[in-house]
Amino acid sequence: MQPDDKTVLKQFCNCKILREGKIQLEDLWVRNGEIVNPEKIFYDEKITPDVKLNCNGALISPGFIDLQINGGFGIDFSNKVDNVEEGIDKVAKGLLKYGVTSFCPTVVTSPTRLYHKILPKIKKRNGGSHGAGILGVHIEGPFISPNKKGAHPENYIRTFDQGFKSVTDMYGDLNNACMVTLAPEIPNAISIIEELCKRNIKVSVGHSIANLNEGEEAVKHGASFITHLFNAMLPFHHRDPGLVGLLTSDQIPPGRIVHFGIIADGIHTHPAALRIAHRTHPEGLVLVTDAISALGLEEGIHQLGQLEIEIRQGSAYIAGTDILCGSIAEMSKCVRHFREATGCTVVEALEAATLHPAKTLGIDSHKGVLSFGADADFVLLDDKLEVLSTWISGECVQRTCSE
Repeated sequence: MQPDDKTVLKQFCNCKILREGKIQLEDLWVRNGEIVNPEKIFYDEKITPDVKLNCNGALISPGFIDLQINGGFGIDFSNKVDNVEEGIDKVAKGLLKYGVTSFCPTVVTSPTRLYHKILPKIKKRNGGSHGAGILGVHIEGPFISPNKKGAHPENYIRTFDQGFKSVTDMYGDLNNACMVTLAPEIPNAISIIEELCKRNIKVSVGHSIANLNEGEEAVKHGASFITHLFNAMLPFHHRDPGLVGLLTSDQIPPGRIVHFGIIADGIHTHPAALRIAHRTHPEGLVLVTDAISALGLEEGIHQLGQLEIEIRQGSAYIAGTDILCGSIAEMSKCVRHFREATGCTVVEALEAATLHPAKTLGIDSHKGVLSFGADADFVLLDDKLEVLSTWISGECVQRTCSE
């Protein structure tokens, strides 16, 4: 019987486990691609493991989930029209070494024809040795504010002048979408938010000049996420804190939580801003990379959507300018930097890349956790939170532990 056979009962021993908000000294048991309860094995089935894996004291965390990534390894999801599937496969495979077990390919502001060609080809799928799983497409734009366009080309920015028809005409098939970033101050945005939510598509507010009241109205009608907090939005002001004020708003409906993405790459967000966000609303904080095609590549000129971008001195800019246009940091680095910058616990740093993004998408019953019955997607980390190996459905997809 081969160790990678999903029916094999595996016992990961000599390890620590992140479970239910605590790091616990206990073994992890896996079978049929899921985390299993050892008590049932001991007392009901009365069997022993087929395979025992010595983790040599490593920490086992749920696999990282990236809700906003534009590409990597030379691939730009908003530009590869002819070889979309090939590009997705390359990035999905490359992300495994960074501990990412599932992600949301992000498509930025683009012409209509591009959405119609690309979106149907980025299908949701489970992860495995072929690469990280795909949770759905995060569509960022083109219904954003030209005043906070960032790296989004202004000539493709649109409004909701025809109601929801503007959305369907622009995107075409929405079956593969899981999140849409839009500016809530755009006329007709509230009705658009409601309709997207009815279709089980999460709505994020971002690339926006919305004031706090406009942000609160968006949340009351279904918006549940803020795209890269502090970036591409009005700066905090004491008389009107803008979208940043949603972190402490008293107008959020009972039982609701507003999650927010934040880029902890050491460039996009100052350590003090990371600390403010974390101390203000820690349960809503979601680490995102916002990584672009230059992730994993050398410095130079690359493509992001319809724009040329330049990598210099570890940062990504619109070519010929000093405008930041995305990150080239990978998720495990963001986790480490976030922990160092904020002084948060290891649990908090890891949950910002696991549990919180899963909660954002409403999939935390089986992703982003190591609960019994959850998908066996996890990473083994050393004491510095460097990735030792990555596992999907209980199978090692990047490096191996000693058995």
